[in-house]
Amino acid sequence: MTRLITISVIAFSIALTGCARKTASAGGPKPTAWGAAIVESSGGKQAGAVGSLLEQPVVVQVNDEQGTAIPGAPVEFSGPSGVSFDPPSGLTDSSGQFTTNVMLGGMAGRYQITATTLTKAQKRVDLKLEEIALGYQEQLGFQLNDKYCARCHNPESSPERVSNYDNLEVKPHAFTEGDTLNKMSDADLTAIISHGGPALSKSPWMPPYGYTLSKSDIQALIAYIRMVSDPPYQASGTVYAQK
Repeated sequence: MTRLITISVIAFSIALTGCARKTASAGGPKPTAWGAAIVESSGGKQAGAVGSLLEQPVVVQVNDEQGTAIPGAPVEFSGPSGVSFDPPSGLTDSSGQFTTNVMLGGMAGRYQITATTLTKAQKRVDLKLEEIALGYQEQLGFQLNDKYCARCHNPESSPERVSNYDNLEVKPHAFTEGDTLNKMSDADLTAIISHGGPALSKSPWMPPYGYTLSKSDIQALIAYIRMVSDPPYQASGTVYAQK
C-alpha cells in the first residue's frame, strides 16, 4: 500500500510539473521589435452574413518611425461581443505583417474591430477597422447585387465576374458611394431600380428591373445598399452592432 501511494504521489508530481511548464510557455514567442504605427494592408470594410467567417483575412502591418515594416512586433485584435479572431494575437512575420481570420457576430450591423501594437515605451497604438454583418434581408440584397448589379456597378473584375464598368459611357455609382446614394430616398432608389435611369432623369444605361425583381427583392437590394454605404447611411431606426 505504501509503495502504491508513493508511485501515485510521484505520478501526480510529474503531471503537475508538466502543467506548470505548459502554462509557462503558453504566452508564445516574445516580441523582438517594437513599432511606431500600425496600418491596414487588406481586409477592412468586408461584408458577410451574420455569424460567418469573412471571405478574406484581415492583414495589418507594423512600421517603425521611418515607416519601414518590422518583423517580430506584437499585434493583438479585439472587437465587440460575438466577434472572434483566429489567431487573436501574435507577432508580425518576416514582412512585418500579421494575419487573422475574423468571425462576425450574430447581430446585423457594422462592427468596429481594433488591431493594437506596442511602442518601445509600451504605449498602445491602435488601428480601427470596420466590418459589416449582413442580416437575412441584406444578405438577399447581396445575392441580387451579385447576380444583376455588380457587373456594372463594381468596377473591379474577378475570376467569377468580368466587370462591364469600363465599357459604359456614363459610369454607374458603386453601391458603397454613400456621398451620392445616401442623398437618395428609398422611394427614389425604388423608382430607378424598377423603371430605369430615365425615371429620375438619369442615364438610360440603367435598365428597368421592375419586371425582373419583386417588391421584396427591391427592398432587400436597397437594404444592402444602405448597409454597405461609405460613409454610413444615417436613418431613424438603423441598428448598429454593439461596441
